[in-house]
This record gives sequence, structure tokens and C-alpha cells, in this order.
Amino acid sequence: MKKIFNFIFLLISITVFSQIDNIKSGEKLSYRLHYGFLNAGTATLTTNQITYKGKPHYRVTGVGRSTGAVRAFFKVDDVYESYINIATGLPSYYVRNVSEGGYRRHYETEFNHDNQSLTLTNKLDQTSKNFKTMRGIQDMLSSFYNLRSMDKSKFKVGSNIKMNVWIDDESYPFMLKVVAVENKTTKFGDISCLKIKPYVMSGRIFKSQEGVTMWVTNDENHVPVEIRAELLVGSLKASLDGYSNVKYPLNFSK
Repeated sequence: MKKIFNFIFLLISITVFSQIDNIKSGEKLSYRLHYGFLNAGTATLTTNQITYKGKPHYRVTGVGRSTGAVRAFFKVDDVYESYINIATGLPSYYVRNVSEGGYRRHYETEFNHDNQSLTLTNKLDQTSKNFKTMRGIQDMLSSFYNLRSMDKSKFKVGSNIKMNVWIDDESYPFMLKVVAVENKTTKFGDISCLKIKPYVMSGRIFKSQEGVTMWVTNDENHVPVEIRAELLVGSLKASLDGYSNVKYPLNFSK
């Protein structure tokens, strides 16, 4: 289960870049994670508007934690933070501080989009490196809010959405394909969703490039309500468990 929480945040998050204009400060999304039949953990995303280096930003905090029987043999305590420029939708500062069993990482990243570069600091050994990047590079959390800010016309069935996401010390190319519109049953009721297939690297965590399916609300919110991943060993599901202060109503039907 090493790095599984890392990939869950990524799959909630991946997308391209645009101005963020449909997120409300104080929003909170909560997810329940299941590994097979086990209650594996929780993940939360909270958003608050701040001023960072003189410009309006959203400070997004993602927290992942294993629970129950899974925590007894695999302790996970992950914290992610992203400071996202509201006008551009691009990340200015990013933190990944994770502890997953014996796996430990604490990175802080400063982005310079003007010259397409970033500075990565390893807080565990106090070393820093500079990297060249590409235009519009996203981190794991900032990409989530750009997905939700995209125009609905880009989410037509058959559409492909490409992006580059910075993870640890390199950029990963991803592609999302919108494959269907489906009604999805949740603890809050049924809701119309876009069924999306992210194409991801196989052979390390997932069974194949198409081993992941996600459903996001078919509205202006584009909130992920469920993610299913077929792993090399077992399967993982993340389900929307709570939400508050979303900008637009979520139209669940009982």
C-alpha cells in the first residue's frame, strides 16, 4: 500500500490550468477510503482564501490518514498544502509531508512560472535543487481546482484532457478521457456524473493504464464523488463522505 494515499490525492486532482472562479473560501470535501472490504482511511480537502506575496491565493490543505485495522499494520499520516494564485490557477508554493509505513518524505516547492522553473527543498536533509519545468505545470492539489474551473464544454463524452503534474522531483504526464455520463449513487443520494478514465503509469501501483475510474459531478462544481482503482494487489475505492461551502448546489436526488 506504499504511496497509495499519494495517488488518491493525485487522482482527485489531475487537470490543466485556468483561472479559478468557482471555488468558495471555506469549502471542505471529505472522502472515505476502502481497501477491498476494509475501511482503510480518510482524506479531506479544505480551501481558504489568503494573500501570498501580495496576491490573492487559495490555501488548499489535503490530509490523508489510515484508520481502523489498516492503521494497525500500515500507519499513514499525510499532509499536502498548495498556495494557488486565484487569477492564474497556478501554484506558487507546495508542500508534501507524508509518512506511510516506513516511507517518509517532506518536500517544499517554490514555483517560478515566469521563467518556468522551481526550487525543491528536502526538509528532511535540508537540501535544495532547482529544476526547469514546462508552461502551466501543476502540483497535485492545484490541478484539482483547475479541473473544477474548466468550462463544461471541455467535458464532452470522448474528450481528452492532458496535463503535467509535479510529484516529488519530476513531472508526470497524465491524460483524462471522458467516457460517459452516468448517475452515481452516493450516501447523499443519486447525482449525474461524468465518468472519467485517467491514463496512468502501470506496473508499479495499478494493474494497467486504464485501471482507474473516477466520477465527478456533471455540473459547475465538478466534485469527485467516487474513485475506483484496481491495484496490483486488491482494489481501492474513495467515496465522497462529506461536503460543505461548495459554491454551487449539489443536486442529489433521493
